[in-house]
Amino acid sequence: MSASSDVTPQASYIQHHLVHYNNIGEKQGLIADFSVINYDSIFWSILTGVVALFFMVLAARRSTAGVPGRLQAFVEMLVDMVDNQARSIVPSAESRKFVSPLAMTVFAWIVLMNCLDFIPVDLPHVVFHALGFGHEPKDALYYHRILPTADLNIPMGMSLGVLLLMFYYGIKIKHPGGFVKELFTAPFHAHGFAAILLAPANFALNMVEFAAKSVSMGMRLFGNMFAGELVFMLIALLGGAWTGWNAMSVGLGIGHLLAGSIWAIFHILIVLLQAFIFMMLTLVYIGQSHEGH
Repeated sequence: MSASSDVTPQASYIQHHLVHYNNIGEKQGLIADFSVINYDSIFWSILTGVVALFFMVLAARRSTAGVPGRLQAFVEMLVDMVDNQARSIVPSAESRKFVSPLAMTVFAWIVLMNCLDFIPVDLPHVVFHALGFGHEPKDALYYHRILPTADLNIPMGMSLGVLLLMFYYGIKIKHPGGFVKELFTAPFHAHGFAAILLAPANFALNMVEFAAKSVSMGMRLFGNMFAGELVFMLIALLGGAWTGWNAMSVGLGIGHLLAGSIWAIFHILIVLLQAFIFMMLTLVYIGQSHEGH
């Protein structure tokens, strides 16, 4: 018996929904394969980014010095929250002119991307089938994942951007010579020959610190959203077990509705919390780049 025939319908359902619409038309074989391009993640991340910018521009154009509308009041509340956090973390007023809007954009962008997880997992496939796409494995859109932050490439790409900004502000504030000197003289400070001996260890520790910050930042967002997406798929399987009006099917149906509702309500907290954590880490790491050791 082949290995594929041993896969249960439930496992096959989950495996199908975890494959991206990419340039190879099948599941990615390696964890790190830079030749694979996930078209669905790119599309939905760009779309949510455009929507986030659209609402912020709309709020800015509708802003008034008088009594603010609901959209303006909501955006002003977010701006004040981000600006207060930036003032307490990033010491340079000049840097905050860029960092504060960046943090605001990151927060709004991640919230919108995470909110895509509330769309029923089977809805995109139903829509594609109705439009004549994705009936066979070789067809376009047969595989499709709608949640960009559950694709490791998106969170890691964003954390890589934050890492580059850490390097940029470290060099800008401390100047190239001071930045390089700090890589070899901190955290273990010494003088004379001891400083030369400790230089490789200091450099290695600083590289590990930069890598750990970037990797943990991306993996935290990815791990939480991937787990949330997987729970929604498992809950969907309860509804898929319907076989008619019998006690077991009715019980599973009720469980499906209750579990889905409870998890969706709890997931609202996860969606907002993960966006807030990523925003705060962006501010903290850039703020640390302004500090000397």
